[in-house]
Amino acid sequence: MKVSEFSYHLPQELIAAHPPKTRGDARLLVLNRQTGAILDSKYANLVDFLQPGDVLVLNDTKVMKSRLKLFKVSNGAEREIIVLEKHSHDNNWYQHHVMYRGSLRVGDRLSVHQPISARLPKNGEVVSDESRNDGHEERRRNCAGGQTAAGDIKVTELLGNGIAVVSSNIDLLKLTQQHGMPPLPPYMRRDATPEDIKRYQTVFAHDPGSAAAPTASLNMTKELLCKIQRKGVIVKYLTLHVGLGTFLPIRTQNVEDHDIHTEYFTIPADTIEAINTAKSTDHRVVAIGTTVTRTLEYAYKDGSSQLGRHGDSALPTGVEGRNVSFPQEGEADIYIYPGYKFKVIDVLLTNFHAPKSTVLMLAAAYAGWDNLHAAYKHAVAEKYNFLSYGDSMLII
Repeated sequence: MKVSEFSYHLPQELIAAHPPKTRGDARLLVLNRQTGAILDSKYANLVDFLQPGDVLVLNDTKVMKSRLKLFKVSNGAEREIIVLEKHSHDNNWYQHHVMYRGSLRVGDRLSVHQPISARLPKNGEVVSDESRNDGHEERRRNCAGGQTAAGDIKVTELLGNGIAVVSSNIDLLKLTQQHGMPPLPPYMRRDATPEDIKRYQTVFAHDPGSAAAPTASLNMTKELLCKIQRKGVIVKYLTLHVGLGTFLPIRTQNVEDHDIHTEYFTIPADTIEAINTAKSTDHRVVAIGTTVTRTLEYAYKDGSSQLGRHGDSALPTGVEGRNVSFPQEGEADIYIYPGYKFKVIDVLLTNFHAPKSTVLMLAAAYAGWDNLHAAYKHAVAEKYNFLSYGDSMLII
């Protein structure tokens, strides 16, 4: 299959650069993948399309404020890094992979504070600026005397393609919490604001480690979750730390030639049990987002844990073969594109995705490209908002 086949016209004005004024105030396009029927609705009406006994699965990863503005200690030149997502091999946050902008060399030292020397005019006097006085003398001593400054980061390895390994004298996760901003996608063409700290994050975010948001859940509210649970829908969670690779375009000509990124996941035992029960009682598994879908489909494929295997969960007589085998954690590298046969999910709620992206491929695999393409044309004509801060689609 050619990547060029999976494209559509996306007007720039339909790309949402900001979240809705009120969380949850978004539209919902409902697509029936069997008939191709399209219904215009609202995200707040999601509960109307769910049934008692359904298991709705959410990704509770927490987006780090991973975009850091730094300065080279040697000359004060500004650099920007994004601390990348957490993986299973990341035992601490004192050494980590980052994406960087601007030129860097092995051995370069970076600081969250601009060196005093970079702010001195030619006469050697410090620039007068009250906002720079806090810790002024301490930072001068650090730069002049070679002491380790707070937030001192050293480049230890360059891996190519704008990726480096850095070491830090401060836990990088804490450093991002104190000095970072959310890593908004480049297509938004703006810097993050304090509003984005709340809105580029789900209301149930729990486990820090993502470099991007599980965007299908950004419009989910606590009130809507309560309505869903009151209807008898079982709400469960898993964690997949979303990487920036999730949203990158496919750069190969053939769909099959693309190398997919990996993302670290964990699935709690109670989520596995709920899914197995749903599968054994003819109820549906509703995946909120492509990150949940990739996690569950990969976990079923890998299936190395005893959890969920025959005899491990209390299933009705005669349906022992219908439960699902999952590992509880791992590195998901499943690449889902048209032709894939889904094993776990029965309903998918997702965003409107960029042309030629892996997430668009996943949605096309689930809905069928003809159905999805028609739905996208409808969404463009009806002026839905697209991408991370945009409206959503429910594929049933």
